[in-house]
Amino acid sequence: MLLKIILAMVAFAANSLLCRLALKGLHMDAVSFSSVRLLSGAIALFLLLQMPGLRKKPVFNWLNAALLATYVFAFSLAYLSLTTAAGALLLFGTVQCVMTSWGLMRGERLTALKSVGMLGAMGGLALLLLPGAGHPSGSASLLMILSGAAWAVYCITGKKVQNAAAATTGNFILAVPMALLVFLLSGFHVQADAIGLALAVTSGALMSGGAYLLWYSLLPKLSPTTASTLQLSVPCLAALGGLVFMGEAIDVRMLLAIVITLSGIGLVIVADRRR
Repeated sequence: MLLKIILAMVAFAANSLLCRLALKGLHMDAVSFSSVRLLSGAIALFLLLQMPGLRKKPVFNWLNAALLATYVFAFSLAYLSLTTAAGALLLFGTVQCVMTSWGLMRGERLTALKSVGMLGAMGGLALLLLPGAGHPSGSASLLMILSGAAWAVYCITGKKVQNAAAATTGNFILAVPMALLVFLLSGFHVQADAIGLALAVTSGALMSGGAYLLWYSLLPKLSPTTASTLQLSVPCLAALGGLVFMGEAIDVRMLLAIVITLSGIGLVIVADRRR
C-alpha cells in the first residue's frame, strides 16, 4: 500500500511539472492542454478495461465527471500565472482544509500523534513556500483554490466507489464532452506543437488516468484527514522536480521544509497504523 501511495503522489507532482513545462515553454495553450489531458486519459482507461481479467463497463457519474473537469481546467488556467511550487501549495492546501473539515464533520477523531503530524506537515509547507512565494495573481490563486476544492470533493466521493477502474474510466469519458464544450466556448483557439502534445498525453494517460485509478483504489482504505495529509507531500515533490527539470533554485530552507513536511506525513501514517 505504501508503494501505491508513493506512486500516486509522484504522479500528482508530475502533473504540475508537465503542465508548467507545456505552458511556460509555450508548447501548448491551457485549454488545449486540459482537453487533450482528459481525452487521452479517457482513451487509455477505456483500453485498460478491455484487457482480459479487467473486462468491465464504465460506471458513469455526472457529478464526479464535472468535478474532474473543473479540477483539470482550473488547474491549467491557474498555472499560466503561478509557479510550480506556489500552485501546488494552493491546490493541496485547499484539499487539506476541505477534506479535514469533512472528516471532522463526519465524526472522525484526531489523536494527539495525528494532530502533531498534520500540523508539522502544514508547517513545513508554510516554511517551504509562503515566505518566498511572492504575490501571485489573485485570479490565478482563486482558480487554483477552485481546482483544489473540486479535487477534494472528488476524493471524498471516491471513497464510495465499488470499482476504481470502472468509476475512473466513466468519469474521464463523461469529462470529454465537457472539455469539448469549454473548447468551443474558448473560440477554437489552439496553440500546440509536438512537445506540447506529448506532455499533455503523458499527463492524461499516465499521470492522470493511471494515477487517479490507483488513488481511487486507495481512498476507501484512508480516512479523509489521512488522504489529505498524504497529498501535502506533492508540493515538496513538485519543488524538487522544479529544481531538476526546470532549473528552479533550492536552498537550505527548502530542504529543511521538505524534511519537516515528510516527517509530519510519516507521523500521520504511524498514527493510522496504531489505530
